[in-house]
Amino acid sequence: MLPKIVADTSVIINGQLVAQIESGNVRNFEIIIPQYVFDELQSQASKKKEQGFVGLEKIKRLKMLSGSYGLNVVVSGSHATSDDVKLASSGRIDALIVDMAKQNDAILYTSDRVQHLVAQAEGVDTVFLKSEIMTQSLEFLKYFDSETMSVHLKEKQYPLAKKGRPGEFVLTKIGDELLSKDYLELITSQILDIVNMCDSSTLEISKTGAYVVQHEDYRIAITYPPFSEAFEITIVHPIVKLTLEDYTISEKLMERFADSAEGIVISGAPGSGKSTLASGLANFYHKKGKIVKTFESPRDLQVDSGVTQYSKLDGSFDNSADILLLVRPDYTIFDEVRRREDFVTFADLRLTGVGMVGVVHANSPLDAIQRFIGKIELGIIPNVLDTVVFVKDGGIQKVYDLELMVKVPTGMTESDLARPVIEIRNFEDGVLEHEIYTFGEENVIVPVGKKADRVGIEKLAEDKIKETFRRYDPRAEVEILSDNRVKVMVDEQCIASIIGRGGSNIKEIEKSLRVHIDVVEKTSDGTSLASDDIPFSFSESKTALLLTVNRDFTSMHADIYGDGKFIGSVRIGKRGQIQIPKRSDLSRKLMDFTSSQNDIKIYLKDL
Repeated sequence: MLPKIVADTSVIINGQLVAQIESGNVRNFEIIIPQYVFDELQSQASKKKEQGFVGLEKIKRLKMLSGSYGLNVVVSGSHATSDDVKLASSGRIDALIVDMAKQNDAILYTSDRVQHLVAQAEGVDTVFLKSEIMTQSLEFLKYFDSETMSVHLKEKQYPLAKKGRPGEFVLTKIGDELLSKDYLELITSQILDIVNMCDSSTLEISKTGAYVVQHEDYRIAITYPPFSEAFEITIVHPIVKLTLEDYTISEKLMERFADSAEGIVISGAPGSGKSTLASGLANFYHKKGKIVKTFESPRDLQVDSGVTQYSKLDGSFDNSADILLLVRPDYTIFDEVRRREDFVTFADLRLTGVGMVGVVHANSPLDAIQRFIGKIELGIIPNVLDTVVFVKDGGIQKVYDLELMVKVPTGMTESDLARPVIEIRNFEDGVLEHEIYTFGEENVIVPVGKKADRVGIEKLAEDKIKETFRRYDPRAEVEILSDNRVKVMVDEQCIASIIGRGGSNIKEIEKSLRVHIDVVEKTSDGTSLASDDIPFSFSESKTALLLTVNRDFTSMHADIYGDGKFIGSVRIGKRGQIQIPKRSDLSRKLMDFTSSQNDIKIYLKDL
């Protein structure tokens, strides 16, 4: 009768049992695979989990080896009950596997240290096979050299790599053979094996159709159907590790980093070098004797060993923040701030007194600030962000300083328009470049200084006041009388609806825009069109251009001019509508001579 071995899930998936057999250390045994283990692997495979496929392949390999090494491989035991499955995370399945080894007087083979200790405590013979792997055998490593930033492998495509430095990389073809699905599955199998075997590898994300693995300093994203249309592996590897001394940083900015900056946002486009600068800041603070932690998912910052790297706790950085406050860090590097809850967590931690460095995707430093608006209250933004650093092509391109003031916004003069204003200044020269404040019910960012052609209420009049009144009259015009008073010129028939009963509507508009508004007819100040030029609204149907005038002009004849040139004569139809078929000569002439509704004039012929 053959001696017996019971194999658990860990020793099958990592291939150590197969390795022991192939090396000749295990011969002439009956190998029992518990039904619980087989069911678990089958369940994972049906959910498209790579571990399931790997485990089933290893069982298949065991059966193929059985004849050559005197083995009898059997699947034994009952299926796990629903209660067993529910309690699996508490060790129920592991306990059943130990019981099976005890009942069959078998040796338990495992790569799970807890399982090994439990079996020993219960008096069960057990062999602990420590996971081992030769890192140099990983297939994807052959694609990397000292200049490779990332490797992109996709099914039925040639392998590609980005080579160079941040901002100066080139996408290069690195192979002459199309990649097959089987080959990518082999690479994936190796990567997932190393997660189970190596302490320096972690499975950061595992979803149906996607994995994200951090192996040493390689960040690996694996996608496959149904998430992506084909199998794809993207591997990112940092090629530069910089300190702050490697950057061109002014003495003033270095002093800010060292002494007073505690709400730093590093912004930039993907691949610009944001995370490299964040790593440099983390190591800078650590060397200054500060307690530094990081929030990352995945954990890929290149930081000193004294810096602790945290990921999401139970799927949320908000939960991680609860732990973070208990360990009392001086600085926390948040890489990357993406979701709404991330911005809220960043702000909450900063307001508790933790020094924060956040990494944000943005095309400009102003866009980085804009991403915080709406997610946290406008008034506390300067308390959360004191320094905004914009990174481009691996270097620091611009730095902004934020400060909250109560004042009259630039471009306005009336003292009763004073309000809280966030000033955004160029850090190096102190020049005010933008202001953020509330106008009506909206938060606006207004450029100021030499670079802005129009500032304050003039610019907002273009964006806000015209937009408001053109709901009533598409051809409404606005004239700025002073910084808090405007004149709006509309057609006579629109005035009543704008004013409203007892002036109620115009009062609401003035309250919203916070300016005084004079509503007048267009003819009152000489800005009206010629006497026989009638107002109209422009629209389109599927087949015709529609010019709609007052119904009183129904059945009259009119001449249409485009940019001062005669286009043709038409008859005004029912409900004051002029229909011009899109395929007609008149329509083509109209489109040729005009670029907007303002270029079109309609003159009545029989007034």
